[in-house]
Amino acid sequence: MLSPSSYAFRTEDRSILTIDSIGWQNIRSSTYSHDGLERPDVGHVIFQYTISGQGWIEIDQQRFLLPKGTGFLVKVPSKHRYYKAEQDEPWEIIWLNLRGDEAERIWDLVIGQEGPILSRELDSPVIEGFWKIMRAITKEKVTDKYQLSALAYEWMLTLVRTSRELGREMSANSITMMEKAKRFMLEHYAEPLTLDLIADHCGVNKHYFCRLFQKSEHTSPLAYLRDRRVEAALGMLRKTDLPVHEIGQQCGFDSPSYFGKVFRTYMNMTPKEYRMKKLEFPYDAVFYER
Repeated sequence: MLSPSSYAFRTEDRSILTIDSIGWQNIRSSTYSHDGLERPDVGHVIFQYTISGQGWIEIDQQRFLLPKGTGFLVKVPSKHRYYKAEQDEPWEIIWLNLRGDEAERIWDLVIGQEGPILSRELDSPVIEGFWKIMRAITKEKVTDKYQLSALAYEWMLTLVRTSRELGREMSANSITMMEKAKRFMLEHYAEPLTLDLIADHCGVNKHYFCRLFQKSEHTSPLAYLRDRRVEAALGMLRKTDLPVHEIGQQCGFDSPSYFGKVFRTYMNMTPKEYRMKKLEFPYDAVFYER
């Protein structure tokens, strides 16, 4: 069983992502307060999350309550202050402080998507990932900076992934519709598909379909379809001896000139040049994800 505890790690190595400190704490004193412009320890980022009780954080003249299931991301130094709420119940928190350029980049990315205040369930992947690191330190006695860096990086990737999934929150019916649309485009990319045809296949208005697809996939339906066509063309150029214009036609491009234009935007070369450069581009397939 884990119990409230905290650990700090110190290294002069700035070439990798490192854990600065990690902990689980029950705060009972109302004097608990941290100001992001007055801390002596600088150059790191902070993730803190409420297990029970509640606290407050002030960020750039805005005040946010931090009840159970909420947390925050901040950098040190920056203009913020977090402190315990004035109540008898302890403020039970967990935190993870990281150092490194990659940590700052991820913080900027997630804050840009969600803002500095996060909401996650206690059994969410982000919180489970935190406990995985704590168990590695407390139970397995992991202190090697490279092992800790790998665990921290895995946790950050979970943070990014769940943040993007939150940005795509939709009903179960909408998610099913998106999967139906993507499967339809993957199976029929060689045909002259239009937005009307794809939306009709999904049983919705094309304007509604476009908005929903953009929200879900962060790209347009036609851009997604173009990715699938280019992927197919890349494979055929490498695996068959068919003439370039036939490959373009079989992959849904309505003219050789349009096929060549689109292909150059993806690969910065013509289809024929790609076919010839097997040593420089030794891939049987290339997949695009936006």
